[in-house]
Amino acid sequence: MNVGIMGMGTYIPEHVMTAAEIAAKTDIPEHIIQEKFGVYQKPIPGPEDTTSAMGRKAALKAIEAAGVSPSDIDLVIWNGAQHKDFPCWLAGLAIAEEIGAVNAWSFDMEAMCGSMMAAMDTAKSIMLAKPKVNTVLLVSGYRNGDLIDLSVPDTRFMLDLGAGGAAVVLRKNLNSNLVLESSFKGDGSFARDCIVPVLGTEAWPPKAEDVGHAHFEVKDSESFKKKLGERTLPNFFSVVRESLTDSGYTQEDIDYLAILHFKKSAHDAILAELGLSGDQTTYLDQYGHLGQNDQILSLELGLQSGRLKDGDVAVLVGAGLGFVWASTVVRWGAAH
Repeated sequence: MNVGIMGMGTYIPEHVMTAAEIAAKTDIPEHIIQEKFGVYQKPIPGPEDTTSAMGRKAALKAIEAAGVSPSDIDLVIWNGAQHKDFPCWLAGLAIAEEIGAVNAWSFDMEAMCGSMMAAMDTAKSIMLAKPKVNTVLLVSGYRNGDLIDLSVPDTRFMLDLGAGGAAVVLRKNLNSNLVLESSFKGDGSFARDCIVPVLGTEAWPPKAEDVGHAHFEVKDSESFKKKLGERTLPNFFSVVRESLTDSGYTQEDIDYLAILHFKKSAHDAILAELGLSGDQTTYLDQYGHLGQNDQILSLELGLQSGRLKDGDVAVLVGAGLGFVWASTVVRWGAAH
């Protein structure tokens, strides 16, 4: 048995924030926003772009691309952000109802910006274990940019956060676009380093002044930066190489890297370490970081540009605040 990607879809809001607008809010020169942070513009949500609405729009595109009926879907997994339309709310079930997936059950899960790979691995495991689960919809929406105050220097490393949706239809025994093995690493020492300090049960009931603190804050900026510098890239390389090894490949076999957006120097360092050229990936400088949607957006753009082709070994890789590093290998095209 195998599991393959039958269809994909993304939704990008029409509203954008440009590098010049980000510069005006941060006092960082526009050329630094563009060249160092790697953001020329990023999509931001309009009034209609709730987290689930963006996921739903992406899901409808993925279903159309897959050529299936919503009633064919056995399971909907919401792997988008926790920052949803409402607190304590199942986005996946709401979306299943809205798109007509009348035969599907659903649950919500998240590994922050490693969620797409975690959801693929979870869905694959369920599909291979349960005979009645043959078609799964992964659906994600993301607008954690709402939780960034650009006037706060310590969290400007997340000034690239935008908004959007992504979705994937997975099918058992598709014999195409095969989802192979995944690898994950976690480091809970980061768990309380960068948080939204209000509106959770640790600060309940909320106070009137909490509204002004409803954004990410870093408790100890120097310690946080030091740990990131020491651990981020080694853990990226670790999950990439392990997922490849478990899939029967090495890093020399990578044809396309679907990687999250982050600053240009880190992006280039990863390409150099893996022996890849800029033509083997897509740098998302026109989008910024759309959370767990980046990898699917990258695959779509890679297909459009011809950088991702049938027979290619594609590696999806990302990292989620908290911290988790995640990688999944996909063999694109028909199985041989």
